Amino acid sequence: MKSLFVLTMAVALAAGPVLAGEAVPKVEPVADLPSGAAPLASRIGGRVLADGSDGGFRRQWPGTYVETRFRGASALFRIGPGDVSLRVSVDGGAPVALVKPAPGVYRVAGLRAGAHTLRVDTASETQAGPSTFGGFYAPAGVTALPLPARTRQIEFIGDSHTVGYGNTADQTAFQATCTVAEVWNTTDTSQGIAPRLAGRYGADYQVNAISGRGIVRNYNGFAADTLPEAYPYTLFDHAIRYEDAAWHPQVIVIALGTNDFTTPLHAGEKWATRDALHADYEATYVRFVQGLRARNPQAYFLLWATDMADGEIRDEVAKVAEKLQAAGERRVAFLPMHNIAFTGCHAHPSLADDAKIAQALGDYMDAHPDVWSGK
Repeated sequence: MKSLFVLTMAVALAAGPVLAGEAVPKVEPVADLPSGAAPLASRIGGRVLADGSDGGFRRQWPGTYVETRFRGASALFRIGPGDVSLRVSVDGGAPVALVKPAPGVYRVAGLRAGAHTLRVDTASETQAGPSTFGGFYAPAGVTALPLPARTRQIEFIGDSHTVGYGNTADQTAFQATCTVAEVWNTTDTSQGIAPRLAGRYGADYQVNAISGRGIVRNYNGFAADTLPEAYPYTLFDHAIRYEDAAWHPQVIVIALGTNDFTTPLHAGEKWATRDALHADYEATYVRFVQGLRARNPQAYFLLWATDMADGEIRDEVAKVAEKLQAAGERRVAFLPMHNIAFTGCHAHPSLADDAKIAQALGDYMDAHPDVWSGK
C-alpha cells in the first residue's frame, strides 16, 4: 500500500435493498472487532494520508467521505483520534450523526440481509488538527462487493462558503452569537455546495477549502496560510505534498475573495491602499489558476462570487476571469451569485443558499456541455 493516496468515489452508488423497518441504520460502539472480522475495501473522496494497513487514513481538508459495499446484515468501522463530526448512512438513506465520537470500533446493524453501500461523511471542519478513520470491516458471514467506478470528478476550492460554515444554523435563533461550539455543531460540509453539485452528476469530489482564508489576505488580516499557500499539502502541517495520479477533475470550482475584501486594511499590513490589495489579489489569483491548469490540462474552471462587500468581491473575481481570458485561457467562466440570504452563522450561506449556488453552477454546466469534454 502506498503511504499517500486518495481513492475517490461517487456521491451516490447503486444501492442494494433498503433498511429493514427503520429509516436509518443502528450505529453503536462495540468493545472490539469480533473474531473473524476482515477488512473491507473502501474508496475515499478527499485528500488523505494512509494510516495503517486496513484502509485507515488521516485527513484534515473538509468534506472527506469513505464508502464500502458488502452483502450481509451488518458491518463495522474504526474511528481513531481527533475531534470530528461524522454522518453514517446506508444505501443513500438518512444519516446518523456521530459528533466527537470516542475512538474505537462501531457496528452498523439493523440491516436486511443483502447488498448494501455504507458511507461515512465528514461534516465538520478541523483546522486545529487531523482526525483518523480506521477502515471498514466485515464480520464473519459478510462478504465484500465491488464498488462501481465513476468517470466524473469535480474539485471545489474555497473558504467558509465552500466548507459549509454554520450552514445548518438558523441565524434568527442564534442572533449575533454563534459561539465557537455552535459554529462547530452547525457546520455540515456533507450538505453543502460540493455534494449537491457533484450528486447532480454522479461525480467524485474533493473539498479543498479553509474557513477564513483568502487568495492573498485572510479574514481581517490574520496571520496564517492563505488558501494558495496551504493548497499544495495533504495536511495543514506542510509535511507532505499532495499527489494522486488518479485525480483528474474535469471541473474545478473556485470561490475565493470573501476574506480578502470583507474587512478594512489595518496599519502594518503589506498593502498601503485598496488598489494595491486589488492588484496583488488579481495577479496571485491568476497565477494560482494557471498553476492548476498546468496540473489539470483538461479542466474547466468555474469562478464564482457573491455580491458581498458592496460588489467588491464580485468585481475583483470578474477581473481575474478577464485577465485569464486575455492571457489565452478559454476554459474558464465567472458566475456571480445574487440574492443569497446569508442566514447561516455569522452571515454565511444557509442550506437553502448552498442549494441555490449549486443549482446555478449546475445550470451553467448543463448549458455548456463542453465543460465535461476536456476540449
